[in-house]
Amino acid sequence: MFFVGIMYLIFTEAVWLWLKLPDLGNIGFTLVFVLFSITHCTVIEGVRRTGLFFAISAIVSYVLEEVGVRTGLVFGAYHYSDMLGAKLGHVPILIPLAWFMMIYPSWMVARALLRGIDQESNAGNVARAVVAACVMTGWDVVMDPGMAASGNWIWEKGGAYFGVPVHNYFGWLLTTFLVYWIAGFLWRRRHRSSSVAPIFEALPVIVYAFFAVRYVAANRIHALQVVALFSMGLPAMLALMRVGIGECNDGSVTRVHTSN
Repeated sequence: MFFVGIMYLIFTEAVWLWLKLPDLGNIGFTLVFVLFSITHCTVIEGVRRTGLFFAISAIVSYVLEEVGVRTGLVFGAYHYSDMLGAKLGHVPILIPLAWFMMIYPSWMVARALLRGIDQESNAGNVARAVVAACVMTGWDVVMDPGMAASGNWIWEKGGAYFGVPVHNYFGWLLTTFLVYWIAGFLWRRRHRSSSVAPIFEALPVIVYAFFAVRYVAANRIHALQVVALFSMGLPAMLALMRVGIGECNDGSVTRVHTSN
């Protein structure tokens, strides 16, 4: 249900230049998306691990955002407008939710890209954290300029990248790496994920890929359509290919076992 909802909402954004469809605004969009991420993670990883992942994401992102707004050290000099609702301190309550809504699909993309690697080992956890941080920062490279231009937050000194300081993206890499690495470290005891259909496990990757299509198809800043093609489109395409190859291999193994 949440998958269908978020795909519809992404579609409304993809066609906004040509067709105005009913939507839920930034707040409604975020709530539907975070519910998709939480429910999908719960099915795949269980309630305890999902709760731990969400808590780490919310705490780390909120703390670094609050420090960032107060000092400008983490992301650059910025502050939030009132467009994203009530605030806790200087940060809208919605923001830690928005971090997780993006953190989870980016993590699933990284997991797909690293198929065949032992991601539960210490080295594998670091590798997954690095790749997932890059995947998610690639998303922000496309998203942040448009969201800032719409007035959701204000870069007080502007920046070299479509009005956004390059400093911001190092902040994203740091924040997301910490979330992924801490979660992976606390998940270090091996866990057998729930047995689900491969297509269900791939849903967050499909959502990420559809976001890439949305940014390529329609963007208020046209140059970002080219950026989106590479920063999101390339990892999305490779992840979908890896998921498809994995499904084919699983099917081959099953047929061999059945014949034996």
